[in-house]
Amino acid sequence: MNYSSIVHAVFRWRANHFGRALALAALFGVTAAGAAHAAPANVGDAEIAATAYHDSGAYDREFAAVIEEASEWVRLRAAHVSKPAIVLDIDETSLSNWPEIQANHFAYFHDGQCDVLPKGPCGVMAWEMSAKAQAFPSTLALYRMAQQHDVSVFFVTGRSENERADTAHNLETAGYKGWSGLVLRPEGSHTPSASDYKAAARSEIEQKGYHIIANIGDQPSDLAGGHADRGFLLPNPFYRVP
Repeated sequence: MNYSSIVHAVFRWRANHFGRALALAALFGVTAAGAAHAAPANVGDAEIAATAYHDSGAYDREFAAVIEEASEWVRLRAAHVSKPAIVLDIDETSLSNWPEIQANHFAYFHDGQCDVLPKGPCGVMAWEMSAKAQAFPSTLALYRMAQQHDVSVFFVTGRSENERADTAHNLETAGYKGWSGLVLRPEGSHTPSASDYKAAARSEIEQKGYHIIANIGDQPSDLAGGHADRGFLLPNPFYRVP
């Protein structure tokens, strides 16, 4: 089986058991004629559609629209609570991993090198250690606006604690400076859903006296579990984290 065949067949899975599944079927409404059950989308067609969605500019526009809505809310709400804070996810919220995603044709390779971009394969750990992910301009603008309004910013990510140094370096080089906290998943942590870990992390932030006025992420599991006045879900048809 060649590389192209492999990447079209594999689903994206995180080693921490938070499955990064290829979540592109929502782009299609596909049924098999005469079949009793709906057929899933063709993965090759879904890849083409997802790439076109990204490259056409539609992804950036819809992403920026959600961030603008969140920004308006933060500006409105910040002055009315004590110790206001926002929580940001990192991957596909604050930093873009598109070079890795595109090189791997939406597949997930935990190990291996990532030194032939824009070609693949690109090992995710090597990519994250390179600290080359770029900031989403709209999220970075929100981040800076929040700081100007004396809103504390916390990053809560599914990345593991052993990636702290590389993750902090990437955030800083991308322009995110002076955050109030960077919360990573403890090594050896195993929870059925990212929401279990992330909701608990937000609860701990609240216990320090902060009032979380906005929680922003690209996965439903980023927002589930409460502990924020409002949640803002960014578009991401490229993968799913349970």
